Amino acid sequence: MASAPSQTPLAGPAAGSRPEVSVVVPVFNESGAAPDLAREIAAAFSGWSAEILFVDDCSRDDTRERLTALKAEIPVLRLLAHSANSGQSRAVRTGVLAARGDIIVTLDGDGQNDPADAPKLVEALRAGPPDLALVGGERVRRQDSAAKKIASRIGNGVRRRLLRDTANDTGCGLKAFRREAFLRLPYFDHIHRYLPALMLREGYSTLFLPVGHRPRTSGASKYTNLGRLWASASDLAGVIWLQSRARRPGSILEL
Repeated sequence: MASAPSQTPLAGPAAGSRPEVSVVVPVFNESGAAPDLAREIAAAFSGWSAEILFVDDCSRDDTRERLTALKAEIPVLRLLAHSANSGQSRAVRTGVLAARGDIIVTLDGDGQNDPADAPKLVEALRAGPPDLALVGGERVRRQDSAAKKIASRIGNGVRRRLLRDTANDTGCGLKAFRREAFLRLPYFDHIHRYLPALMLREGYSTLFLPVGHRPRTSGASKYTNLGRLWASASDLAGVIWLQSRARRPGSILEL
């Protein structure tokens, strides 16, 4: 499949049509990172029929105002705003529900995911078999603290062993997936870390590709190792239960 042009402006959908790709970015207090990230996404998807949706999860800084000011510069930028802070997974779901594209791309709002990697995930998803529903990024040369990398390695190992989801890095926010498949999944807080396991539960297949990772240059992480560990224990138990209650019908014929 030919790559999209790299030098033409972000096309947006033609009048009366839907975009091919919707890029969804959850943000909370990311005033320093969000504007440049929006510009980078627009450059990465130049020549594509795409839209960009930032979901502001009730930021207390001027993230919302700075993104609103960009809408004239980036006409395909859409901004959705929560009136109460609801977390990353809910912000992603808000964006997916509002998205008009059949393919969703998600990135973290802190700028550590490189938008230049996103188109290759979309192309792999398009080129894959019909049951391929998700192409996830796996961060190489992570630009995080040693403590965070060790905690992530342990958490990913435990999760992969218990859920058998074949994913080495579900914490990577850069993913491309089919909107219809996502909306079939049961929603719960922190679902964004369990998308591979839940896609497999529904009978879809998944694929993972290496992507870059950048240091955080502004703002602060919204997670702590202890807080993530506490949430992961109940989340893992819940997903194991969901897996145990899945009964797939095999092929479905209309008679």
